[in-house]
Amino acid sequence: MTQKNLQALLEDARQAGIYALPHGDRLALRDAAEAAGFACFEADLGDCDRIEAVLTQLGRQFGFPEWYGSNFDALKDCLSDISWREEPGYLLILSRADTLQFANADAFRTLNDVFAAVIDAWRAQDVPMWVVYDCQTDGLATLPTLE
Repeated sequence: MTQKNLQALLEDARQAGIYALPHGDRLALRDAAEAAGFACFEADLGDCDRIEAVLTQLGRQFGFPEWYGSNFDALKDCLSDISWREEPGYLLILSRADTLQFANADAFRTLNDVFAAVIDAWRAQDVPMWVVYDCQTDGLATLPTLE
């Protein structure tokens, strides 16, 4: 897939969602998102087997405001109102999240429920938000056009 086609996919809020990234496509995805003017956030969650650590790590690595409280509600608030980083779209790349998934599947599901709610809220405003896991994560569709 060309960068132009990938960029067009990312700009389509109707297709935005939570996906697993095919191996080796991280750079192409970032390049397309940056070409579209998106804000790109990345977090490595490899050492986090507890949701509290994941939420803290997300806040730190995404550069959330000082008021971020490292809980699901605060995560939803920060991602729903990105007034501190207004862009035409958003890409979140999470690597090694399988550590949390294996340690606490319920917390992993709740995390994705929060992401899904935020994606839906942005979609209602015709703003794409993508959450992409750069790891082999059970239960997630692979980003379709990168295969």
